Amino acid sequence: MHARRLLIGLVPLLLVATACGEGGSGTTTSDSGKKLDEVTLTLNWYPYGEHAPFYYGKQQKIFEKHGIDLTIRAGQGSQKTVQATAAGQTDFGWADTPAVLSGVDQGVKVKSLGVFLQTTPSSVQFFASENVSHPADLKGKTIAGTAGDALTKTFPIFLAKNDLKESDVRIQNTDPAGKIAAVISGKTDALLGYASDQGPTMQDKAKKDVSYLRFSEHGLNFYSNGLIAGQKILSGKGELAGRMVRAVSEAWAAAEKAPEAAVAEMDGASEQLPPTNVLLEQFKTTVTLLHTDATRGKAPGVNTEGDWQQTIDVFAEAGLVKSPKAVAEYWDSGTALKG
Repeated sequence: MHARRLLIGLVPLLLVATACGEGGSGTTTSDSGKKLDEVTLTLNWYPYGEHAPFYYGKQQKIFEKHGIDLTIRAGQGSQKTVQATAAGQTDFGWADTPAVLSGVDQGVKVKSLGVFLQTTPSSVQFFASENVSHPADLKGKTIAGTAGDALTKTFPIFLAKNDLKESDVRIQNTDPAGKIAAVISGKTDALLGYASDQGPTMQDKAKKDVSYLRFSEHGLNFYSNGLIAGQKILSGKGELAGRMVRAVSEAWAAAEKAPEAAVAEMDGASEQLPPTNVLLEQFKTTVTLLHTDATRGKAPGVNTEGDWQQTIDVFAEAGLVKSPKAVAEYWDSGTALKG
């Protein structure tokens, strides 16, 4: 935990350092003599299994193929990644769509270039011994959540879609880093988290089977993590943005076909990297989230206006978006992949 806090403390310094140069303006030369644009990508958090495609794509020279010399940086939450991307402190970001919607709602100049996790990993997570198999089984349970985040804001919608009231459960406000410990210690019966993140970690730490109630399997779906860019890149370096989108899509497609090899390339990505078995479980869960019915069979990162509108509607209902705008205000469809 100390190491994790230390990393988080260093991230702002890293972001400030990237702000000193022009986004995407530096160049390097590959071993084959090809000119490459130096590009920074700031993640939504410290590296975990979901991020394997970026490391694999770099090792497999997929980014190099698209003329990109990629540097991957740890993040400290999607909201800060959105802000840093808009400010030009990083060329591109990997962030949760709710944070993008909320940022744009507040005037932050950032847009999505494509959501890759199109089925939400949002879920209620608990040990299998709790014998919870349906939303109704949550009645009377105490659940660890973090006030104001997208999970906690959308949970009442999940409850309502399953004929439950907010008063049927008790939400215990918990720091994001403390939710797993709250469940393991028995202070809460469950937590609100991502099936592709906390669940495999909790199972490994407790050596007990973890089960899930996924929002998407119980009437509620919305877009999750994707690639974002700020106005500086979009208006001045649109061609670079297009190459980045294609490279990321190709990296995800390649990693999906070789999960073990992709996860292996994360070795040394950070001091608090989860164990390999956890990374692999996280990534295998992540690849189940890549599509909706509208995009099944298409390349990773292909979006539809209908799925975007559904996501905007959900977060307007949740109160995270006060003034819903047209899809084009959040998603740069001109740069994005075409289906």
